[in-house]
Amino acid sequence: MRIIVYIAVTSIVITVFVLTRYYLLKKEIKRAKKQLHELNNNRTEKKIDLAFYDKDIEKLVKEINNQIDVTKKANAEKRRKENELKQAIANISHDIRTPMTSILGYIQFLESDELTLEKKTEYTKVVKSGALRLKALLEDFFELSVIESADYPLKPEKITLNQLLLEVLVVFYEQFKQQGIEPVLQIPDEEIDIIGDVSAVKRVIENLVVNAIKHSNGDVSIRLEKLASSVQLIISNNAEELSEQDIDYLFDRFYKADKTRTEKSTGLGLAIAKSLMTKMRGTLTAHIKENELFMICEWKR
Repeated sequence: MRIIVYIAVTSIVITVFVLTRYYLLKKEIKRAKKQLHELNNNRTEKKIDLAFYDKDIEKLVKEINNQIDVTKKANAEKRRKENELKQAIANISHDIRTPMTSILGYIQFLESDELTLEKKTEYTKVVKSGALRLKALLEDFFELSVIESADYPLKPEKITLNQLLLEVLVVFYEQFKQQGIEPVLQIPDEEIDIIGDVSAVKRVIENLVVNAIKHSNGDVSIRLEKLASSVQLIISNNAEELSEQDIDYLFDRFYKADKTRTEKSTGLGLAIAKSLMTKMRGTLTAHIKENELFMICEWKR
């Protein structure tokens, strides 16, 4: 008899425990659902928490909260991209409008019958300069769009970087001379090899050198180093007009630290260099120290 009573009591206790646990679990699921609903409807930014702890529910909530973090990060990145696109459109509109306005204005002057031959020659040069400016802008914009496409073709191969670097720098001899710049070169005699696309590496070097020549207030330094696990190309120049804030935006499309410079730069050179380095699984970073800008290309060995 006692055994029967014991079994009955035990059964009741177990039943009550199971039903209570079932009730609490169901209540907690409803509570989590309500929190998720409020989050999805932007009524709160708070992640899901638990009032009743169960190992499996804790794991479920943890995964949901992880997904919430991923979604928040994706939305933030989406907003950043949208803002970047809006800014890029605004910048390219400005860059197109400026030479276009100049071209149209001088074309009106050229239509005048009272214009002297000398003035017509002068105004024609201005129109041609504006047209070339537009051509360079559109070509750079198209090139960047192609580079950033998923199927942009690259031909990775072994490249002797110090040899390629010297070949590129020879082309800039006259530009250095015209600017009164004597570059300080630190290029080892020993062969330094990387894996990359030859045309892409050339384009990166060209863009960085052009940027250094254009914005340097003094000498330009070009240094190639072979480290234990990587190869670094460091191009530096004096850049008193730059601030720490500018460094965060240097590789953005159309960004110009000096907003008054609109005639010589599309603001796309560094963005193109950055995209090409990323495509080659390398890195391009920048930092400023004591008014000197350092551009650092790095390839893993």
